[in-house]
Amino acid sequence: MDLIAITGAVVFFVGVLASVALHEIGHFAPAKWFDVRVTQYMVGFGRTVWSRRRGETEYGLKLIPFGGYVRMIGMFPPARDGRMRRASTGPFQTLIEEARNSSAEETPPGEEHRLFYTKKWWQKLIIMSGGPLMNIILAVLLFGIVLMGFGTDVPKPTVSAVPDCVVPAADGARKCTPADPLSPAKKAGLRPGDEIVAFNGTPIDSWNKASALIRDAGAGPVTITVNRDGARRTLHATLIAADRPDPNNPAQLERVGFLGVSPTVVRERQGPGAVIGEMGRLTAATAHAMVHIPQRMVGVAKAAFGEKRAMDSPMSVIGASRVAGEIASASQVSVGDRIATFLQWLGALNLFVALFNLVPLLPMDGGHIAGALYEALRRAVARLRRRPDPGYVDVARALPVAYAVASVLIVMGVLLLYADIVNPVRISN
Repeated sequence: MDLIAITGAVVFFVGVLASVALHEIGHFAPAKWFDVRVTQYMVGFGRTVWSRRRGETEYGLKLIPFGGYVRMIGMFPPARDGRMRRASTGPFQTLIEEARNSSAEETPPGEEHRLFYTKKWWQKLIIMSGGPLMNIILAVLLFGIVLMGFGTDVPKPTVSAVPDCVVPAADGARKCTPADPLSPAKKAGLRPGDEIVAFNGTPIDSWNKASALIRDAGAGPVTITVNRDGARRTLHATLIAADRPDPNNPAQLERVGFLGVSPTVVRERQGPGAVIGEMGRLTAATAHAMVHIPQRMVGVAKAAFGEKRAMDSPMSVIGASRVAGEIASASQVSVGDRIATFLQWLGALNLFVALFNLVPLLPMDGGHIAGALYEALRRAVARLRRRPDPGYVDVARALPVAYAVASVLIVMGVLLLYADIVNPVRISN
């Protein structure tokens, strides 16, 4: 990697650390606001590299920069009999009771009201939702800067090119041969610069609408109204059926109507609505990718031992930073486009971190969020049925699951790091 690529990778990595730090502030600030005792605010894991104590809280950096944490005292309530430790009845019970003991050991006498588990359910919900919410806010800001500041490429219903022939999608980009049929657009007399204003009598105000109408029309005769040199003309074309990529799943081909024109692409700044729409689209895509993580990790494992690495393969922070470095050094792309892509990459990572942390399992934030919501539901049901308050939800009982999930995440993290070193994702040859 050249100096620009290395600089880009380092800058992206610093951006990731800043995102981690802000995620933890999302927990830290409401915890302090609701008077929870917070003893540590750390970025990273492992040995402490640097730290400073301010009041009751130690702020610092750890050696392994792949995450962070806020240590809040009293995350788990005592056992039903009020004790933190009882005679062990098995390995899982021992783990649970050790966690209870550790959870309360730093509580000075008289500050029991500052334990996390003693707070109201909605306070716990706000504290644990603060981290993912911070990442979502960062993603919205980053995509807002890209879409509203730099703008995005928008296809317009003005013809930029008319190919001479129809090349099958499976053949990719190649020159025409005598065996290839003429494109319907060429036969109909469409020219570069023609603005498509109607298709089969339906007014056209965007390329997406024109493209959808052409695809849905299938094979057969159609009328196309265009503006050419200030005059309106009606052309007659005979569409053919062709296999083209599905807009919702580019890896899959579908048989659709084909005209054979390319739109004119214009860079335009977008409004807040476009940012909301993009966040919705990316949220759905990210959630879909998360559901298929086990399947995609099989591909990562194969790539780690010699097979080709897919472009959409999951990556570690190291792999993502490496790709960011390639983006920064892409000399064939303008500086503005490189910065915009860089910010989009960081925004997408923040969105993934937010959604991943909302998974309702410990040790993710979603596990504690689920516990707070269950506590609210259980207490509401008890009030409706005029029964005694059932008390705090004992999330410590889910710790065996938390240890299992953490073990899986560690294995996945190590595999991703190894694959990113020996067979990284490359966006350029």
